Amino acid sequence: MYVPITDDDVPAVAALMNRAYRGAGRARSWAVETDYIGGDRTTVEAFRADLAGRPAATALKWVEGPSFIGCVWLEPLGAGVWYLGSFAIEPERQNGGLGRVLLAAAEDWVRERGGGRVRMTVINLRQTLIAWYVRRGYRTTGETEPFPYGDDRFGAPLRDDLGFVVLEKDL
Repeated sequence: MYVPITDDDVPAVAALMNRAYRGAGRARSWAVETDYIGGDRTTVEAFRADLAGRPAATALKWVEGPSFIGCVWLEPLGAGVWYLGSFAIEPERQNGGLGRVLLAAAEDWVRERGGGRVRMTVINLRQTLIAWYVRRGYRTTGETEPFPYGDDRFGAPLRDDLGFVVLEKDL
């Protein structure tokens, strides 16, 4: 079940995102970005700044028992379109179908708030991840967005050909 992230949760959420996106302390898998981006995916300070600077957004954690094992960022963009980002699952729980469950629950959360479409961006080189989202009903829009070179809030790029592919799904 998703519940809103509180300020007390932010350090644990940042740590989860760093484990899930950068593979710290575990064997690398298809889910990590370490071939493209080094350093942390986020910091406590950056995550708190995003929460404070984007009050319409909601950061959620997936709770199972006394702990949480996943998170997602959902933000209304207008006209029934919502942005989905910072989607992460505890690495030890990946590859067992939990991602599908958490993604569907995030889409339900958006739908319950009147959303009709979900939009996201994925690093262009992550073809396996893009294919995973396509299998979940997302489509590439043909749009791209530039990678924020020079902005170290998302890590240190290791390549000069990074960008984002825009994906969307009608709910």
